[in-house]
Amino acid sequence: MSTITKKELVDRIAEVSQIKHVIVKRTVQSLLDEMMIELSNNNRLEFRDFGVFETHTRVARIAQNPKTLEKVKVPAKRCVKLKMGRLMKEKLMK
Repeated sequence: MSTITKKELVDRIAEVSQIKHVIVKRTVQSLLDEMMIELSNNNRLEFRDFGVFETHTRVARIAQNPKTLEKVKVPAKRCVKLKMGRLMKEKLMK
């Protein structure tokens, strides 16, 4: 399994679409910025066949340090969850 960075993704899109690298980079960053804004406002992002991004809150809990067995309070926090769409499921099941 390898990691694809934003730069590598922008390079691929620019090459395939024959659009200037700077424009693709700005577009990708704008998409990511807008996604963060909407998710921070507790909005749901739905991309048909790709998936749905939603935020949810993990409740506060008491955890245990496995090394020292000391009890630790873990505060509540917001997380982003992706529910895969149909096409993504099909691609991942190949």
